[in-house]
Amino acid sequence: MGLRLKLFILTFLLSMVFSETQGRRTIEKPGPFDKSDHDVFEVLGSGGINNGALQVTPDSGGDFDLSKKSGRIMLKESFKIHDKVARVASFNTTFFINIQNRISTSSHGEGMAFVIAPDLVLPPGSEGQYLGLTNATTDGKATNRLVAIEFDTFKQDFDPNDNHIGLNINSVKSELNVSLSDSGIQLVPEVAKNFTIWIQYDGLNKILQVFMVGEKNPEPAERRPSVPVMTKKDLDIAKYVSEHSYFGFAASTGSAIELHCVLGWNLTVDEAPEDEGLMIEAKIALGVGVALLVILLAGWWIQRILYKKYKTANDPTIRGTLQSLPGTPREFRYRDLKVATDNFNEKNKLGQGGFGVVYKGLLSKESLQIAVKRFSRDNIKSKDDFLAELTIINRLRHKHLVKLLGWCYKNGKLLLVYEYMPNGSLDAHIFCGAEKETLRWDLRYQIISGVASALHYVHNEYEQKVVHRDLKASNIMLDSSFNARLGDFGLARAIENGKTSYAELEGVPGTLGYIAPECLHTGKATRESDIYGFGAVVLEVVCGQRPWTKIGGFCFLVDWVWSLHRDGRILEAVDERLRGGYVAEEAERLLLLGLACSHPNGSERPKTQAVLQIASGLLPVPYVPPFRPAFVWPSAGAVEENIDSEYTDDSTVTISH
Repeated sequence: MGLRLKLFILTFLLSMVFSETQGRRTIEKPGPFDKSDHDVFEVLGSGGINNGALQVTPDSGGDFDLSKKSGRIMLKESFKIHDKVARVASFNTTFFINIQNRISTSSHGEGMAFVIAPDLVLPPGSEGQYLGLTNATTDGKATNRLVAIEFDTFKQDFDPNDNHIGLNINSVKSELNVSLSDSGIQLVPEVAKNFTIWIQYDGLNKILQVFMVGEKNPEPAERRPSVPVMTKKDLDIAKYVSEHSYFGFAASTGSAIELHCVLGWNLTVDEAPEDEGLMIEAKIALGVGVALLVILLAGWWIQRILYKKYKTANDPTIRGTLQSLPGTPREFRYRDLKVATDNFNEKNKLGQGGFGVVYKGLLSKESLQIAVKRFSRDNIKSKDDFLAELTIINRLRHKHLVKLLGWCYKNGKLLLVYEYMPNGSLDAHIFCGAEKETLRWDLRYQIISGVASALHYVHNEYEQKVVHRDLKASNIMLDSSFNARLGDFGLARAIENGKTSYAELEGVPGTLGYIAPECLHTGKATRESDIYGFGAVVLEVVCGQRPWTKIGGFCFLVDWVWSLHRDGRILEAVDERLRGGYVAEEAERLLLLGLACSHPNGSERPKTQAVLQIASGLLPVPYVPPFRPAFVWPSAGAVEENIDSEYTDDSTVTISH
């Protein structure tokens, strides 16, 4: 019997046996949130979705009293948490919150909670100490059918202090309390801080763990702490929550007030199976028999290993593409890269993106430090990502690009090996926090000039036109002399000769704040949209603020800088941490260049040749209007007329938040 036929028979049998086993559902809402999210969330009580966040209780906008309010914001779809034979769902959730009081630093309350609830209802009278969970009549009753993790900021008689987390089961009186002060965490600090929280529940072993870290930077932490702030063993949530339940957030204020904002949220639930699956399993077990299934599994597993080895050694797509590459880049042995990275140890992790993880390594025999990118998406997508990046970066040669050293393909594992950049990424130096000295002005200016040079090369000087499609500070690496090296070409694409566009079916990639407005309308990225991303980087480096920073009453950095330009105060945008240690003429030039590159209409943005000359002072900055122009949709005739210009080389891309 052939391998494929055996695999088909096994797959068919297994699909019958396990058709009703646990299914995984994932909700990814990294934020910012907007009105369209009302399709996903049910807003209850006094909450709302505005200012880019889930405001579980009212935000500070509007002329109304913020005290004695309660609210919930829940996912509209329910999840199967358990069934009648006590099979319980597991779940992992990560959310990014901000709790602050803008009125008083001495009095704040009451707190917020992550909640699993039986319905989309907010109990009346749930303000104050009840955290939007229960009320004076229902508190403590089993009929509440809820489990919550509270983040409590007001001390009641039954609380340990005004800065703790707790496990709440049908009541606001916690089953388990943990003071956060012991972990050096203050839920409502004097200086506003965001918190990333991970909650993991193992439905098989009945263990709940909560991890938490505070962030000064306005974005979620990428790495979970190794030690949880709270652990609860032998917690069978099936005893407390409904079979089908809802996930979300609850919060309240009392006489003392505060803001409760959720800035981003990911949730993955391995749901319990539907009950009718038991009958299917019983029928299959009687018909096939456990012994036959074990034999089939053993045979399938052995043949799978042999087939995988054969396929790996003879993959025509990978091998054929590599053999056709000019200059055939070096092939590294997997075991050498494994040793170099200490078996891809977490301590050597340099960063993580949508396509994979990058590790620091040392090839001892060559005394060579390297950066190894291991692709982590599913097998087919990883091959596409691997080949796309390799075929682009292999042919690029420029002093301001990260240099590719080679590749590795072993047992289905795909890796690219790059030159190691000892000073890491640009954003790590711009957004370094108070514990690290900020980047000097001369280095910032040098870095911007280097990125401009690299961008001009890939747009115009290379044999094909290449669009990077993900230009941002975290993708700009720094060598030992703080020279810029543009990296991460995972989204970059070359446009074929004679064509003006590259198209994908998945949408627009990149990061919000760096994506040009026309991309959100057309679903296409161009060399001019790369220029928009460059403009965002310029403002980011000069101002020391993220592109999406809310500042001066504006939602985005570019709008704030434009308002200062209008008022003749543009130098006020320069990073305060420089303390005047910059050249005013250079700073003004770069700020105006950043605004020119951020023009809402792509055809008005300068080309890379002009950008280089402006940065070096050889060319004056083009006129920047005092008010940011409105986005204007180009007419079909205008697009046709400029079909061969730099600004019409379109590439379709997918948006990644």
